[in-house]
Amino acid sequence: MAVSTSAGSPPSVAASPGTAISLRGLSKHFGDVKAVDDVDLDIADGEFFSMLGPSGSGKTTVLRLIAGFEQVTAGTIELAGEDVTAKAPFDRDVNTVFQDYALFPHMSVLDNVAYGLRVRGIKKAARRAQAGEALDMVQLSHLGNRQPGQLSGGQRQRVALARSIVVRPKVLLLDEPLGALDLKLREQMQVELKQLQRNLGITFVFVTHDQEEALTLSDRVAVFSEGKIVQLGTPREIYEQPSSAYVASFVGTSNIFDSTTSSRLLGREGTHALRPEKITLHPSGSTITDAGVIRTEGVITESIYLGTGHRIHVRLHDGTGIVVLEQSTGGKTDDQRGDEVLATWSVDDLVPLT
Repeated sequence: MAVSTSAGSPPSVAASPGTAISLRGLSKHFGDVKAVDDVDLDIADGEFFSMLGPSGSGKTTVLRLIAGFEQVTAGTIELAGEDVTAKAPFDRDVNTVFQDYALFPHMSVLDNVAYGLRVRGIKKAARRAQAGEALDMVQLSHLGNRQPGQLSGGQRQRVALARSIVVRPKVLLLDEPLGALDLKLREQMQVELKQLQRNLGITFVFVTHDQEEALTLSDRVAVFSEGKIVQLGTPREIYEQPSSAYVASFVGTSNIFDSTTSSRLLGREGTHALRPEKITLHPSGSTITDAGVIRTEGVITESIYLGTGHRIHVRLHDGTGIVVLEQSTGGKTDDQRGDEVLATWSVDDLVPLT
């Protein structure tokens, strides 16, 4: 799949076969603000694709441009090879699931799900049968006669999903659909959403500011900043090989060593990232002689119990602060503030940053 994020990319680059969405030179300006700035992107048929970034990074605006809710300032949008840049939302084979569900409160759950089929002129018996099948997919067939107000947040979100998939769009756009749910329910819905996407084979485009959610769900992730894609790759590539200090810091937690610290501490030029789970702490004075291992002494300034592990803050003897993530084990005594420790990590775990 062809993809480019550079400002000089020509908009005439052809999309690859099997491409569900192709964006070329896509820009959206609101006055002097460049909400989306010359984005080129291909999303494959049947892909679970996430757009990840903080508020104001441009990810939601790209979603709205694909849906047709906003008009482009420049560039083109193709869906399955068809240029839809100037087409109205109802002329695009996409559906959108919003965070606020947007269900009709006066309709039953079944009628809410069947509404899109009704608009398309499907006869009553057929649309109710298809709506029932969609409710089966989200495990809510037993609640078809209820009103939305009688459902929990998670159930309403499932209804919104069923309403969107019942018309079998080529692309389903999801605008932070799990943001209003509590943590436990959100984690459960993540699993169900991924299974649903696999079963349907529909292209899902998911917008989120939650990096864990993006890594959990996605085949690929585009990380946005200031209207541009700053890195595009699989979840593993984004996490293990961040391209910049911005990505390393935004996607998970990283220890960032600037050029001065890298030279002093690592004996290397340039800026580097090191994930907290790659660091091992030993009692001060331990003898570690493994080749390719960096060793440095420090003192624990904070130890935070997380249930599954500890997040430990260490001040190294040169003044550098690092964060270490240790998994909980039955035989290890908890590290305490003030403990002298030896911190070690493999040189192979250092990621050079641009």
